[in-house]
Amino acid sequence: MREEYWLIILVMAGATYATRVGSFLLLRLTGLPKGLERWTAQVPTGILAALVVPALLLPQGQLDLSWHNTYLVAGAAAAWVAWRTSQAVWTMAAGLGVMGLLRLGGI
Repeated sequence: MREEYWLIILVMAGATYATRVGSFLLLRLTGLPKGLERWTAQVPTGILAALVVPALLLPQGQLDLSWHNTYLVAGAAAAWVAWRTSQAVWTMAAGLGVMGLLRLGGI
């Protein structure tokens, strides 16, 4: 590899390191603003929704809102249990249980 490439790689690694360490040190001294802290607390929920909702609504690549969409039915059951109990274990058990029953039933 040519020497210029190594120089580019080293400079970009240094820039990346400096921005990450700089922001870490700045936030350590000043703290995260309350509005930004509330916003970042919602990021995991948004990411999970972005991953799960397409799988529930588009199981074959097309919108399927019928009762034959086992993913949607199991997801709805899991969402209901999550809303009622706020317990991750029961939510997963409900979703898996409903999916298992639907599959055993041949749907």
